[in-house]
Amino acid sequence: MRRGILVRNRIPNVSHRDVVPKGNVAKGVRLEASATPTVLAFGASGHVAGLVAAALAQRNVALRGFAKDEAGAERAKANGVEEIFVGNLTDFASLNSVLEGIERVFYIAPAFMPQEAETGIRLVEACVAAGVQRFVFSSVIHPVLSSLSNHAAKAPVEEAVLDSGMEYTFLHPGLFFQNYEGGWRKIAQSGQLAEPWSSETKFSRVDYRDVAEVAAIAITEDRLLHGTFELCADGWLNRHDVAHQAGEVLGQEIKAVRIDPDTLDDNTKPMRPMFEHYDRVGLCGNSLTLRAILGREPRSLKAYFEELAKSKGHQNG
Repeated sequence: MRRGILVRNRIPNVSHRDVVPKGNVAKGVRLEASATPTVLAFGASGHVAGLVAAALAQRNVALRGFAKDEAGAERAKANGVEEIFVGNLTDFASLNSVLEGIERVFYIAPAFMPQEAETGIRLVEACVAAGVQRFVFSSVIHPVLSSLSNHAAKAPVEEAVLDSGMEYTFLHPGLFFQNYEGGWRKIAQSGQLAEPWSSETKFSRVDYRDVAEVAAIAITEDRLLHGTFELCADGWLNRHDVAHQAGEVLGQEIKAVRIDPDTLDDNTKPMRPMFEHYDRVGLCGNSLTLRAILGREPRSLKAYFEELAKSKGHQNG
């Protein structure tokens, strides 16, 4: 598959201009708002960020996704995306093409992406040039933490958005519940919840499905415009607390274990400052904002564990 092409999903036998009739706009000229806004979702093929695409697919939008390869395009299709543009986030010619006719953008950066800040700023500039009206950014809780590259890289992107004149919403989620999915079977089989930082430090976490719901609201409604929202579920839990909840769901004892970061391979080197911070102070937020936006209680970690246990065949009783 060639890069820089649109892959069709539910709209057969039409051209790019049939789907996005507005075509090119003069540089920096905003597109007029439409009853069915054209939305570009970055991360549409991702296991976590793809939840935003799935949430948007349930709303009245013309949805386009961005994927880096054919496999990603197939995952984006499964998330309900109508069009998938295959390209490279750092290829700015690709960005100019995929932004044609787009009114609103959801953006989340790949984890620990090299030159994340620079890439995000260039994307914001490309959005302005394309006439994008609204930019919803899934950032991170506490982007002011300058010692953590995965946090600090978000702040310059937020600043660029603030300086752009676009409508915006910034989402600051805590740690994702979904981070436990890949290791769930190992937790159940080993009886251990092991991570490379202290078992005593506390964290706020969130089900990214709730974040995706907030993102879809921010894209399609006006009530979150120009807001910055910390998104966390209830609880400030250390590893002992999390292990206890996992054990209750699994019907067995789960021990909290600290992995020595020095025993990890070189692939984790970019994450070492994060491990060191987590080892000292954790990462906490508040659930009030998420509860207010959703109009319900945020999903709980224990309920998420119950879903994992059911889907992966490890369940109490």
